[in-house]
Amino acid sequence: MEGRQRRSFTDDYKRQAVDLVASSGRSIGSVARELGLRDSVLRRWVELRGAGREPTAAARRPTTQATLPSADHAAEIARLQRENERLRMERDILKKSIAIFAGTRT
Repeated sequence: MEGRQRRSFTDDYKRQAVDLVASSGRSIGSVARELGLRDSVLRRWVELRGAGREPTAAARRPTTQATLPSADHAAEIARLQRENERLRMERDILKKSIAIFAGTRT
């Protein structure tokens, strides 16, 4: 039985792939899919070539934006919390009524 042929890439190709990740600001997975590589292969190249270097602007950028909720967001959160509490209460009432109609008491 013959296994899959292992692909080899030149150092120049690896450098260009790592540079594409760094310059585009896109995820390693997205660049890997575009280049037809496995995520783990490209991630290893990034780690090997990025060791000891200053992190790029894309690497320093936080993955999530921590912002304080505005007044509109705060009002929406409060409304959703009230609705959530009301729905929990309705659910509990239905659970209790099912127990009563089924003949069992909880």
